[in-house]
Amino acid sequence: MKWRKWNNIVHRDLGYLCFGLTILYVISGVAVNHIQDWNPTYRIERLSSAVDLSGVDTADNNALALTVLGQLGETAPLKNIFRLDNKTLKIFVVDNNITVDIDKGMVDQEKSNKRTLLFEANFLHLNHAKKWWTWFADLYAIGLGILAVTGLFVLRGKKGITGRGMWLTAAGLLVPLFFLWIYS
Repeated sequence: MKWRKWNNIVHRDLGYLCFGLTILYVISGVAVNHIQDWNPTYRIERLSSAVDLSGVDTADNNALALTVLGQLGETAPLKNIFRLDNKTLKIFVVDNNITVDIDKGMVDQEKSNKRTLLFEANFLHLNHAKKWWTWFADLYAIGLGILAVTGLFVLRGKKGITGRGMWLTAAGLLVPLFFLWIYS
């Protein structure tokens, strides 16, 4: 069998194997590229409300925190409490950061909720999983490299690497070099 036929078989079958993860990386990559505009992993909800702290010993951080959490109806597990200054208490529960202005009885909350599908896609794309996923992601990267190289030789003639493909490949190499030159 000719080498070009094997090249096309490898390119086709590897393309099918890499399809799902490629789409996941495309979605996650675009989302993460715009991290300065939005949080691609969590939806942040900011809420302000008043609480009644009368009758609570304002020197007792635990009593204050339990009172505030009770009035907010917050049932998530408590992670930490600390006093920022004499009038500000910070309460951290799972998926909620709470700031209490003790003097005014005002509470500001920052609740975070995982974005459906994007949380999971970013988890994999940014390799938060580590361990076995790292090896799988390395294999995927190698697969993409093989796809890129075999793709150069799928077509022949003036539409292939010796014709138009040569110029498009050169442009594809020059674009990242151009941006590296601009940003350096």
